[in-house]
Amino acid sequence: MKEITTDDVPDALGPYSQGIVSGDTVYVSGKTGVDPDTGEAPESVGEQTTQTLENVAAILEAAGASADAIVTATVYLTDMDDYDEVNAAYESFLSKPYPARTCVEVSRLPAPLDVEITVTAELDND
Repeated sequence: MKEITTDDVPDALGPYSQGIVSGDTVYVSGKTGVDPDTGEAPESVGEQTTQTLENVAAILEAAGASADAIVTATVYLTDMDDYDEVNAAYESFLSKPYPARTCVEVSRLPAPLDVEITVTAELDND
């Protein structure tokens, strides 16, 4: 098992790794839409989703993978009424075949944001 860290995403809010590589798999902890350069998050849930996926992609890149290698994703929303806006951002960031995905509404997230995403991806060891 190998810990993955990068300065290209905001620091973790607790005692957990940004990502872990185990075998040929990368596990990325839940990320939010905080911009690592400004420490701020966009107001719209669509822009938060895009920034969240950019943060996820930065961790994957540090591990030697890419967003195209995502196998599964879990999306946590504080309001399921934002589902369509999240889907639009998600679809524009990722490509077919889309990862298997679960989307759930939660009462709140550790940071005062609207979306958090965690993924599992494969490493390309060719």
